[in-house]
Amino acid sequence: MGNKGELKILIVDDEPDILEFLKYNLEKANYLVQIAKNGIEAIKVAKLFTPNLIILDVMMSGMDGIETCIELRSHKSLKHTIITFLTARTEDYSQIAGLNAGADDYIYKPIKPKVLLTKIESLLRREINLLPEVHRVNGIELNRDKYIVVYEGKEIKLPRKEFELMALFMSNPSKVFTREEIMDKIWGSSAIVGDRTIDVHIRKIREKLDDNVLITFKGIGYKIRK
Repeated sequence: MGNKGELKILIVDDEPDILEFLKYNLEKANYLVQIAKNGIEAIKVAKLFTPNLIILDVMMSGMDGIETCIELRSHKSLKHTIITFLTARTEDYSQIAGLNAGADDYIYKPIKPKVLLTKIESLLRREINLLPEVHRVNGIELNRDKYIVVYEGKEIKLPRKEFELMALFMSNPSKVFTREEIMDKIWGSSAIVGDRTIDVHIRKIREKLDDNVLITFKGIGYKIRK
């Protein structure tokens, strides 16, 4: 993805201390950083700045992080930008709401600078290098360039994480991927996400494609149906 000096990060938070802390540490690590103090400002800045990654606070006055994420995802240029929520909330319902809104991950407050940078690096290098540009398995066609899956003649655009899951399963159709492998390959070994994260994304893929596209191996993991 290039060197850090080419990578752009937008931080969105209504607390000045947090903005300052994150901006200082990310700029020190040679990222290009812009900030926004609320959801409305974040959308305006993001459209002009086109960041590689957005760190988005959940609890903001006015337009909260969930609403902001949904709005960001509605813009074509930001559809596949990595979005991670910054939150002190760990309840399942908050995580699921965020994932449903199109977020890729979570960072929990408070966070130490080294942990923050490791997490950011993990998010930014998480690219799909598993498949050719167009790959086909059992009537499913996956196009990496367009982030499109074609199923039964219908083009379906998937959010980044759902697309990465399909790419992973299609990279080895005979393999049952364990939950631990999926978490490590898609969210990274340093990710701190809830147990239901994988289940939410699998459910959403099934809703968009077909209930039978992915096979569940209870207590083990998932594989694509060949």
